[in-house]
Amino acid sequence: MLRLSGGQVESLFDLALPVEVRELPADLAALDVLLDDPSLLAPVEEVWDAAARDFGRPTIPIERLMRLMVIKQRSGWGYETLVREVSDSLHLRRFCRIALSERVPDESTVRKLVRRLGADVVEDITRALIAGAMTGERRFVARAVRCDSTVVEADVRYPSDLDLAADATRVLAREAARTRRLAGEDGPRVRDRSRAVHRRLRHLNRTLARRTGDGKQTALRLTGEAGELVRRSVAETRRLVRRLRERARGRGAQRKLAVATRLERLADRAGKVARQIRQRLAGEKITDRLVSLSDPDARPIRKGKLRAPTEFGYVFQLTELTENTRRGARGLILPAPSAIGSPNESDLLPQTGTELDRLGVRPQDVALDGGFAPGPVAEHLPASKRTFIAGRQSTGSRRSDRRLARYRVGSEGRISHLKRRYGLARSRLKGHPGARTWVAWGLLAYNLDTLAIRTA
Repeated sequence: MLRLSGGQVESLFDLALPVEVRELPADLAALDVLLDDPSLLAPVEEVWDAAARDFGRPTIPIERLMRLMVIKQRSGWGYETLVREVSDSLHLRRFCRIALSERVPDESTVRKLVRRLGADVVEDITRALIAGAMTGERRFVARAVRCDSTVVEADVRYPSDLDLAADATRVLAREAARTRRLAGEDGPRVRDRSRAVHRRLRHLNRTLARRTGDGKQTALRLTGEAGELVRRSVAETRRLVRRLRERARGRGAQRKLAVATRLERLADRAGKVARQIRQRLAGEKITDRLVSLSDPDARPIRKGKLRAPTEFGYVFQLTELTENTRRGARGLILPAPSAIGSPNESDLLPQTGTELDRLGVRPQDVALDGGFAPGPVAEHLPASKRTFIAGRQSTGSRRSDRRLARYRVGSEGRISHLKRRYGLARSRLKGHPGARTWVAWGLLAYNLDTLAIRTA
């Protein structure tokens, strides 16, 4: 059962509290006013299954979830730390609409509900927030737009073929061991070959430490051996999958089919690791490289940075609407389009143009970096008085070019601000849908802070 709002927050215990405790700090008070808008809850009600709105176990209030996630993105806390800190703070309890006599929702409840809502709902909430800010007496007028892309790293370690081979053999053996009873006593077994792969990894590390000059040849030989071990584990796993599907009859059939599907999915990923190793040894180009078994959508992305030439994650295109182009201008950021792999700036531009058209934004100034091509910009973005693309397109006025060049550089600072303050440096949710959800909550928290500062 869907619950959009909770019950009464004030209780008899609140009368004994000092006034300073009952009043929220200035920043939380401003956010509290913004989050009181009922239109922000409408996207959740629209996507919720109509048959489940008034039936079943009640959810925690959605307004409470939204406030908890705003605090989480602003503070950088994990779910467990969030629950602990909110339980211990009177101000945070009042902001999240949790009475002193109530328990804070369990971290698993918050985490699962965030996954259930997904990125699309949070992006709709952000659109409703921006649309509301652009109406009324003190409405936000978007006179300038700047756009740039950034990489949000996946929560994975730096990958290597030997590490991926060790992960593949270990995961396949572990998941197969859990299904032993379902496959029967005489069912196929998947041998754990991770120790054999780790021996080769340690051998390679010792060879590289000696600096004898034969490290590359040793690395290729040991990696090829590890790839052969992965292929054996994949073959055994596929035999186990066939056995599970053969036994999927009568009672427990659905569970066996579900386990078989999961094993087959893991076998496909491990098989991709083995293919990548074979392609590397053959000197072939590897496209759509897998860098993690737990986050199969993450891809290597090269942006040419000295600090990190290659990053592993997802590309997001961030578009900021501002009221002016002065130094330090702070605006609202649209829901960020993204794609798996390493898309060019122009590949994500149609989605950005759709967002601008949806809000009816007709900016006077548009500032972009040199990664954008003039043709797609003219095709997908709304017409503006002045469009500046660094190194590619001038406005026709040297003064306007200098002004918009300085304004465009501010997008780099905004990206750094979002990564340091709102968690966009690394997504802690797995997969591309998880990364989109993570970024959507971060941008929602940033936009709320921006409007709170503007109305202060």
